[in-house]
Amino acid sequence: MVGKQDIRVRIAPSPTGHLHLGTVRTALYNYLFAQKEHGTFILRVEDTDQGRSLPIYENEILDGLRALGLTWQEGPDVGGPYGPYRQTERTQIYKTYIEKLLTERKAYYCFCTKEDLEKQREAMLVEGIAPKYAGTCRSLSAQQVQEKLAAGASSVIRLLVSDGVEVSFDDVIRGSISVMSNTIGDMVIAKNVNTPLFHLANVVDDYEMKISHVIRGEDHISNTPKQILIQQALGFPRVRYAHIPLVLTPDRKKMSKRSLETSFVEYLHDGYLPEALLNFLALLGWAPEDGSELLTLPEMVERFSLKRIQKSGAAFNIDKLDWFNAQYIKKLSFAELVQRLTPFVPPEWLLQNNHLMEHAINLERERIKKLSDFVEGAGFLFSLGEYETSLLVWKGSTLAQASAHLAKIRELLDSIEPSNFTATYLESVIMPYAQQVGRGEVLWPLRVALSGKQNSPGPFDILAALGKEESLRRIDIGVAKVAGELSLS
Repeated sequence: MVGKQDIRVRIAPSPTGHLHLGTVRTALYNYLFAQKEHGTFILRVEDTDQGRSLPIYENEILDGLRALGLTWQEGPDVGGPYGPYRQTERTQIYKTYIEKLLTERKAYYCFCTKEDLEKQREAMLVEGIAPKYAGTCRSLSAQQVQEKLAAGASSVIRLLVSDGVEVSFDDVIRGSISVMSNTIGDMVIAKNVNTPLFHLANVVDDYEMKISHVIRGEDHISNTPKQILIQQALGFPRVRYAHIPLVLTPDRKKMSKRSLETSFVEYLHDGYLPEALLNFLALLGWAPEDGSELLTLPEMVERFSLKRIQKSGAAFNIDKLDWFNAQYIKKLSFAELVQRLTPFVPPEWLLQNNHLMEHAINLERERIKKLSDFVEGAGFLFSLGEYETSLLVWKGSTLAQASAHLAKIRELLDSIEPSNFTATYLESVIMPYAQQVGRGEVLWPLRVALSGKQNSPGPFDILAALGKEESLRRIDIGVAKVAGELSLS
């Protein structure tokens, strides 16, 4: 029985593409489990595909997970007692185990060509048999093998898999799963003694790094019996498996690899907060007993259990992610929000008076779903853009009426001391006039003149944010636009 002090889990990404949602969620579940059980969380880079593995992707994966607060105790950047933690640096370790399997006749060289294998496959399909390797090269003698190798014949190394063996395992999430070895056949485990393939390298690394639990996506379920057979051939102890559900599209279809591999970092660049992303991803397939939704990382650790991970796929819903992000934005203090917004806003916004930035944040905090929304939503406060004169007209009204209402409001505002330019006081001054002639007739052209936008916060909040001088200037611009339009008619 694995004790709590012995629990060791790993995330093993391949640096062949961008960090994506599936990898982050798998890393999160491994991290939560390790933290909850006082175990060790390990990061291992599976970079044996040297044609596609790139340092830029490895850096993105490590930087992205760090940005989310998912720190590991062992890995390529921090070292550890069971390194190295990149597969390309572990070639000699794999070679030792491959040679052991060959020596013990648990693996053998296969010299079948692609054409040979295709003929075998077609023959089995004709007979109604599920295709697998026919075992042609099993019977080659040691001398025949050496002669073929010496002659430079192309080869791979296969694991010898006996027929009629039931391979079963108890999945923490899905229960008992069994597969007959007949459906697997003698699988390829290496190109040569120096080049292992995924299954063998994965099994050897998990053993050498003393991994106790493998928590990964359900798309790996079919790989598990193959890896168990390799474990058995090498005399390794069995690890515990937990296969988590796939991330699905909103209509509950399997999310395409292209969608999944959209760089996770792009979500951060688009203004999603790391803590909101973690919270959202944690609930894509798992839920705490008390049904809580808004959870900090320590709260997730406290409530986490592998047994509460669902078996069915979890639908990715961008609206739900937006909701989570909006909730976390609302919880940030002014100073924290300014800090988070700094990469998203023009530098000059931060150099202007703090009063305007504070008003901008107070106005937009409740409206924005992500940080990148802030510039579009609050930009009018820092610079009035161009807008169509017709936008000033309330439905059923006229340009002349809009101009008259703006002139009246300007008259009312002109008599107010700058120190009294608060939303509450301004509302008390303007609303009696608006109630007298019509709220829409008065407030619509005022809001448009101040913001230049069809949709914006209310006019009293905008007036308070802009202050007296800038508010009057913008009202004057609105009046002038109407005058210019009327002069042409």
